[in-house]
Amino acid sequence: MVRPQPGAAATAARAAAIGLECACYPLFAVAPLDWMPSPPQDHDALLLTSAHGVTQAGDALARYHGLPSYAVGARTAAALEAAGFGNVVAGDSDGAAILRRIAMDGHRRLLHIAGADSAPFDAGSLSITRVAVYAAREAGDAAGLAALVAPGMVALVHSPRAGQRLAALLPEAVRASLHLVAISPAALRAASHGWASAVAASRPDDDAMLALAARLCK
Repeated sequence: MVRPQPGAAATAARAAAIGLECACYPLFAVAPLDWMPSPPQDHDALLLTSAHGVTQAGDALARYHGLPSYAVGARTAAALEAAGFGNVVAGDSDGAAILRRIAMDGHRRLLHIAGADSAPFDAGSLSITRVAVYAAREAGDAAGLAALVAPGMVALVHSPRAGQRLAALLPEAVRASLHLVAISPAALRAASHGWASAVAASRPDDDAMLALAARLCK
């Protein structure tokens, strides 16, 4: 599993709880960025697509407590609730699905708190102000990763960028012996081809990914 900390440790703990052994080799390290909060009245709603947006934004995020809040994934929604946001709407699919829900709820001016490398959305009828509050810097290397993997392992990929980098670090001969579980169809596509098997989770969260991994490990 290659996600950054502290998410890697959280995933490993969930894996252990269902009897899976999990090896962590983060391919990125998350760090906060300086950012300038815009006036809350400039926006109708708030969107977060990663729990890192909550943990790395700092105290300034609290100025948006009054906005309707939306999250992609249950973990991101839980992070928002822990930071004092009420009535958070959690999407159980992807960014496009939550944007449709936001538009259906009548909002038009959306503030997206994101990472510097977050994939852009098709805004449709929405006006989206995207603010980067964190960056994921590359960590690890091909040699370190190769020393960890073994045939039959299941690789968990939590983002398109992680899928792309994992595929770049592992030669096809190694990928052919590994199974891949991706958090989304976009992450699955980014991980390229050549895996023993590759599948996207039905929901963008650890529980859905680990359920797939458990079946592959039987």
